[in-house]
Amino acid sequence: MPLLALTGGIASGKSTIARRLGDHGAVVVDADAIVRDVQREGSPVLQALAAEFGGDILRADGTLDRAALAGRTFGDPAAVARLNAIVHPAVRAESARRFAEAFAADPRAVVVYDVPLLAEARSDDPWDLIVVAHAPADVRRRRLIDLRGFTESDASARIAAQVPDDVRLALADVVVDTAAPLAETLSQVDRLWQELPGLIARKKAAQG
Repeated sequence: MPLLALTGGIASGKSTIARRLGDHGAVVVDADAIVRDVQREGSPVLQALAAEFGGDILRADGTLDRAALAGRTFGDPAAVARLNAIVHPAVRAESARRFAEAFAADPRAVVVYDVPLLAEARSDDPWDLIVVAHAPADVRRRRLIDLRGFTESDASARIAAQVPDDVRLALADVVVDTAAPLAETLSQVDRLWQELPGLIARKKAAQG
């Protein structure tokens, strides 16, 4: 019942890796989807966010205006810390519930936690393997501009707001090079899947 963490910077190709692992049979738990779930209309998390950052982060229908919340927090470390103090405990609890649910359904399941903020919030959790999707910042910047419509300054700001690449890479048990052509990236993921038992066994042996 291995539990893998999959992380990477914005536009690193992490979702491509997650989909490929899912194609191989992994159960993929998406941290971003959990964030949306715990911030749903009427949830305790959303109520706490409105109390902290103002009721105008809510739309008329009571749902979260994500752009408004981002406007209150982006680039402000103290505000981000307050946001994380509200959201992260709920995400941690819900992710643990989903991991347990997956392993209860199939004790031999490979569960992959697709988590952008591993380095910021979950690096010390007992992962059997940490997989990092990696492409240089200039490649990711170009993807944000070409594929997501960001301006160059906005793309640079989003990348700069995340932890540096070397921090993520320092956590990695496996690095998937996503700057390579797609076929090569997928081949790396296929190889990872085939070698998973040995990689996990070697990590456990190294940890004593």
